[in-house]
Amino acid sequence: MLWSLAKVVIFIAAIAALAVLAGFVSDTGGTLRVWIGGMEFSFGPLQALVLFLIFVLAVWLSIRLLGLAGALFRFLNGDETAISRYFDRNRERRGYAALTEGMIALASGESTVALARARTAERLLGRPDLTTLLTAQAAEAAGDGKTALAAYKSLLESDATRFVAMRGLLRQKLAEGDTDTALKLAERAFALKPRHAETQDILLKLQAGAHDWKGARSTLSEKLRSGSLPRSVYRRRDALLALQEAKDVLAEEASIETREAAIEANRLSPDLIPAAVIAAHALTAKGDGKGAARVLRKAWEAQPHPELAAAFAAIEPDETATARVKRFKTLLAIRPEDEETRLTRAELLIAADDYDAARGALGDLADSHPTQRSLTILAAIERGTGADDETVRGILARTLNASRGPQWCCEKCQSVLAEWQPICPVCEGFDTLAWREPPGARQERNATPADIVPRLFTPAEPPPAATPAPAPARGGSAPPPADFAEETPAEDPDAPAPDEILRRSN
Repeated sequence: MLWSLAKVVIFIAAIAALAVLAGFVSDTGGTLRVWIGGMEFSFGPLQALVLFLIFVLAVWLSIRLLGLAGALFRFLNGDETAISRYFDRNRERRGYAALTEGMIALASGESTVALARARTAERLLGRPDLTTLLTAQAAEAAGDGKTALAAYKSLLESDATRFVAMRGLLRQKLAEGDTDTALKLAERAFALKPRHAETQDILLKLQAGAHDWKGARSTLSEKLRSGSLPRSVYRRRDALLALQEAKDVLAEEASIETREAAIEANRLSPDLIPAAVIAAHALTAKGDGKGAARVLRKAWEAQPHPELAAAFAAIEPDETATARVKRFKTLLAIRPEDEETRLTRAELLIAADDYDAARGALGDLADSHPTQRSLTILAAIERGTGADDETVRGILARTLNASRGPQWCCEKCQSVLAEWQPICPVCEGFDTLAWREPPGARQERNATPADIVPRLFTPAEPPPAATPAPAPARGGSAPPPADFAEETPAEDPDAPAPDEILRRSN
């Protein structure tokens, strides 16, 4: 406000000064004579002043015109000038406008438009660090893998864009199913940015798929250090990887390494059923039956499971049925009312020919929660107490449509698997399997006789090395065994009769 007022005052003062000066010159009455080419020109004081001002203006305009001519010459010669800068700024504005439109089109799902705008921006801007990335992403979205691959490879040359290029190439190889190359790219990307969460997850998944359990555990440790994984989850998943490492060593029949890896997996997560089973077998092979029993009791306390009972039986494989019933009391007393505990106790008593006690242990499970296992145990009890064949056949007929009870189910895709695995083969979820009963519509209702007979009638054997289970269809339960149609009386007249099933169980 004050500065504006000051400028007005200064302007008025200058006008006043010029007016006073013009009046003074007029009062002097002098003249200015100029001779040009033999001609004389006379000017009054005021006229001379105006002529001087016109001369100064003409000189200034001449200088500016000469500068403009020089700039035009340099522009035509290729040098940077005000004219070239003007055109460069115009080109830059159009380039950034094309880049912005391309980014908006890519975000809107218009990949073809985004690719065209990216090429326009690349032509106008000459900034490959910006335009090449947009070109690669737009080409990838448009399905032009060749253009995207070339763009990502060109981005590898710059340190600033190398990681972005690695991620792009990694996505392409994963889409193509080239997991070997994808694993190498993931390792290089991880080396560039070890704390990048997405790269950690992809590398962990690829390492687990390649059975590189040590590498996967190292990646998991980095996830813990970077703060992207809670410690409790880390311990659980590290135990899963240690367990798979133990299974691989078991497949190679290296007993010392097997024991160490299995015991480590159980130490990391005592409630992990497969880890407890393998650790118990390793301790049993070492001659440490008490240690194996302690491991199994700890896991049974978390969740009773048939494999735990089978491993507990394998500690003393040559004992009598009566001695086994007595030895199992410490295990079964941990959770006496659990359904698995009652079924296991009933199986043990049947093996000891104590059918009345087995009926008491089974209770009303065959009616309140009829499963193939509980119904088969009931059939064995009825046969052992002298029931007629019609009664036994009627009970066994119910098993054909009964639930199989708890199974390994994926919490993410609800698939039912034959055995535990760290990664679901259907949805590729890590640590998503849980031992529970699937929903009614997803039950695997068919089974071979070997699957439904009581599990403890014969001494348990250590489990074989893990092999991939047949993957059920996404969104559905596991397919029935291929030989089921040949084993069930309802489907094949040559299938074994129910009494034959019971005979096999004994």
